[in-house]
Parts: sequence; C-alpha cells; structure tokens
Amino acid sequence: MTLPPRRSPPDRAGGIDIFLVAVEESGDRLGAALMKALRQRASVPVRFSGVGGRDMTAAGLASLHPIDDFSIIGFTAIPRRLPRILRNMRMTVRAVLAQRPHALVIVDSPGYSLWVARFVRRRDPSIPIVDYVSPSVWAWRPGRARAMRDFVDHVLALLPFEPGVHQRLGGPPCSYVGHPLIEEISNLRPNESEQRQRASGPPTVLALPGSRSGEVERLAGVFGQALGIVQERIGPLDVVVPTVEQRALQVAQAVAEWPVKPRIVVDPIEKRAAIRIARAALAKSGTVTLELALAGVPMVAAYKVSPLEAFVIRRLVRVPSYILANLVIGQNVVPELVQEDCTPERLADALIPLIGDTQERRRQMDAFSWLDTIMEIGSRAPAARAADLVLGEIWRERSKPDSNAPA
Repeated sequence: MTLPPRRSPPDRAGGIDIFLVAVEESGDRLGAALMKALRQRASVPVRFSGVGGRDMTAAGLASLHPIDDFSIIGFTAIPRRLPRILRNMRMTVRAVLAQRPHALVIVDSPGYSLWVARFVRRRDPSIPIVDYVSPSVWAWRPGRARAMRDFVDHVLALLPFEPGVHQRLGGPPCSYVGHPLIEEISNLRPNESEQRQRASGPPTVLALPGSRSGEVERLAGVFGQALGIVQERIGPLDVVVPTVEQRALQVAQAVAEWPVKPRIVVDPIEKRAAIRIARAALAKSGTVTLELALAGVPMVAAYKVSPLEAFVIRRLVRVPSYILANLVIGQNVVPELVQEDCTPERLADALIPLIGDTQERRRQMDAFSWLDTIMEIGSRAPAARAADLVLGEIWRERSKPDSNAPA
C-alpha cells in the first residue's frame, strides 16, 4: 500500500501533532495530565486531537465524540451499547488516518483502545503508537502481550511489576512511569494532628462500595450490615462514605436503612480529609485499595459481580490476589472477601481486628511502609515520565532514515 506523504516531521516551526484516545474517566484524567506535561516538556509547540472527557477537554482537546457510553461495568451491560461503540471506534480510526499525527497515544480501556491501535497500524504502519496503561496481562489473557508487539511501540506502565511481566510474556517494550496516586501522597497522609484523630475514638471507618451503579447496588447493603455488626461488638463508629457526584443520590438511598448512620462526602478534598483520619476501611477491590495502602489505612477488600461474570473470572483470571495493593506489595496482606465470601459476618470478623492495636493491623501497616520504595515515590512525576517517553518515540521515528517511505 502506498501512503500519502506524512505531514512535516516535528521541528521547531511546525511543532508536534498528537492524537489521544481515552474513553473512560480514569483514562481522561491520565490523558489530561499527560497533555499538560507534554506541553511543558516538549521543545516545540504541541497540538492535540482525539477522544477524551471533561478533564482532557479542559486541557484543550476537542473530543470527536462523548465518552458517556463507556461508563459501564460488567459483560452484560456492553451488548446494548455495542453498535454505538463500534461506530465511534470506526470514526476514531478514520480520524487518526486522516490526520496522520506524529504519534497516537491510547490511554487505558484496552478492550477499545487496542482495537483502534490495531486498525491504525494495519492501515498506516508509520504512526508511532504508545499505550499509556498496560492491560492486565498479568491477570488474564497473557497472550495479548505478545500480540501487542505488532501494533504498539511502547507501553507506559502504572505498576512497578508490569515491565517484567511484558518482558517475560514477549510483549512490547514497557517502562514503569508511576501511578498517578503518587502525586497525591501529600493529600493522603495525615499530619500530626490528623494522626492523633486516627488513634482517638470513636474510630473513623471508611465504607467504599464503589463509584459505579452496579458496585453500589451489590455492595452497599452488605457493607451496611457488616458495619452494624462491628458497632454492636465494639461500640460507636464514625462511618464515612466517600462517593462521586453522579452516585451521590444512589448512595444516599442505599445507606438510608443502615444501622450505622454514615456521613456521605462527595467533594474530593473532603474525601482526602476523611482518608487522613481513617482508622480502617471497608472497600471494594480496585484502585482504591492502593490509595488506602499509600495513606496507611488498614482495610478489608470485597467484591461481588453477577454469577455469569464470576463464572468467567474464575476460569480466566490467574492472579495470587484480586487486590491491587496486594499485587504491588507482593504479599496478600489485605484480606479479600469475594462473591459468596462477601457476607456481613465475614466482613465484620475481618474488619474488627484492624480497628484495634492488633497483629493483623500491624502486619498491614508494616507492608504498606514498603510502598515508597516499591513505587519509587519521590522521583519524577508519572505524567512527566510518560511525556518524555512519548516524545522519545516521536523523535525516534523522525531519526529513521526515511520516515516518509511507502509502507
């Protein structure tokens, strides 16, 4: 296939054109931080196009289409939105091929973004493709790592163990850039006054049933019953339920019948303040477990999905733990109660020792103390590392003998 000439290579006069694809809120936040870092670290003007949400729009991106269709959870929720998702995917691929940017950066959402990358590489092999956030090849579908070599030039990993996994599985070059939570450390860890609040009574306990509708529906009830049991056994609790604005009404309705009346916080500043004084937490498995671990909050993690999803997960996922904090630390220090084990009685039995001065609490705290070393906290910001690697791919493409040669 003979390609039309690419737009001018990056130089001080022409600048750089970067196409980004982020179709979920988590990727949107990463994409926005990357855009800012690229502008700061590039020696030439940088122009952005692509797909993103609120944060990337605020950073200067005019999104090709909204990303609302991707704020879903579970296999059963996907089919009804599939025609629109496929239509948006085709629109995105056509836009990349028409613009022929100096780099395509796909951000998270591998079920969508890797297909975009695959189609773009097939049609125009000259466009460098960077994947910001590795798919969970360490948990399931390990063959995806080797397949990615054909259409991804570099993977930017959020977790420190992922480069080694890609190397072992034959995946693309992969570099650890750091998790965005690293930049929140000062907002997560208590000062002396807040540390005293952690130790005082009644103990502040966080309940985090998730930020998606299905998670709240499945976990809020069982969390409330568990906290009721805890209060019956050890006395009054100060329960805080952090949530997001779009889930606030659903959460308020879900906790209305709890035996323990919680405080619901929506503002991110209030959420961080609650974390800093929390004695312990009951949380759904996911990124929040790493957030709590970095903040030094012992926790019990839990999760429930539909029976169909549980059936699939148990046959496909091969990890020593479902808890992100455990995977990063390399030890199963956070108890995880999943599916039929996620009952009020078991959650309460696991949570109560974490509120007192116990061996269970000390074991988690000792493990959390290693995270600064493991995650290289205190070095360059993750977005800055990511920006440097994206720019490196662009300049490496420019340095090839003939980057405009036909494919």
